[in-house]
Amino acid sequence: MDQGNDSRVTEFVLRSLSGLRELQLFYFAFFILFYLSIVLGNLLIVFTTISEPVLHTPMYFLLSNLSFIDMCLSTFATPKMIVDFLMEHKTISFEGCMAQIFCLHFFAGGEMMLLVSMAYDRYVAICRRLHYAAIMSLCKCTGVVGSWITGVLHSVSQLVFIVNLPFCGPNNVDSFFCDLPLVIKLVCTDTYLLQILMLSDSILMAVSSFVLLLISYLVILFTVRRHSSVGMAKARATLTAHVTVVTLFFGPSIFVYAWPFDNFPADKVLSIFYTVFTPLLNPLIYALRNKEVLSAMRKLRSRQVGS
Repeated sequence: MDQGNDSRVTEFVLRSLSGLRELQLFYFAFFILFYLSIVLGNLLIVFTTISEPVLHTPMYFLLSNLSFIDMCLSTFATPKMIVDFLMEHKTISFEGCMAQIFCLHFFAGGEMMLLVSMAYDRYVAICRRLHYAAIMSLCKCTGVVGSWITGVLHSVSQLVFIVNLPFCGPNNVDSFFCDLPLVIKLVCTDTYLLQILMLSDSILMAVSSFVLLLISYLVILFTVRRHSSVGMAKARATLTAHVTVVTLFFGPSIFVYAWPFDNFPADKVLSIFYTVFTPLLNPLIYALRNKEVLSAMRKLRSRQVGS
């Protein structure tokens, strides 16, 4: 901190997942493997969907954008966390902290809207099959552009209130990255009403997106059951996997933001779910279990080997 008549925090101290040196070395090796898997897996999906004409459909267009957002969502904090496992003093500048808050809400907000668009794509494909091409040829771009716009508006609405608040006291953030509920507690003034406003915005967005996803999945299951008992088991298995991943993404974030005034020991663990685990599970559930994607990957590999 700069000392003077009006001292202001210029950096924040981040707390690691563990203070034990041995555990930090283990976490370093564990998370660097996780992060590399996230980047390589999602890059493979993006490259495959771009390279293979058979995947140039609305569903895979949305999927490739999901993979790109997952890479970004895991990159805003995970590399910093990995490096910090080797550092004795884990600090981040004020500007870096604000950038992490912006990126978290930008990419997480965008992913929420993109997941809703993907669920709508499946709803149209199953429930409005004859009109799928006409509806989704427009909606695919609307969904992607809408997700990015939603992410920008959501992150700006969060950051515009906090960036100019007076930070002049404690600077310890009880997490491995800067998150809004933790950072706003360090402000040197009463921010109770502001916290309620900002956190309600995040909760409303997460809960409404989660409810829309569940409703769409239920409608799809009901439609499949009514028209085809044979496809019911396959649809149930697929949607169960989707609901599991969606719950792992939305559940921890809703929990963290639903009780912003209390710190729970599990908060840091829950944060890992939507910054590390979900970006790895998404390609496994949405892409690598898909026969068309796997077939396209094999064709792509054959061409690369043949050349």
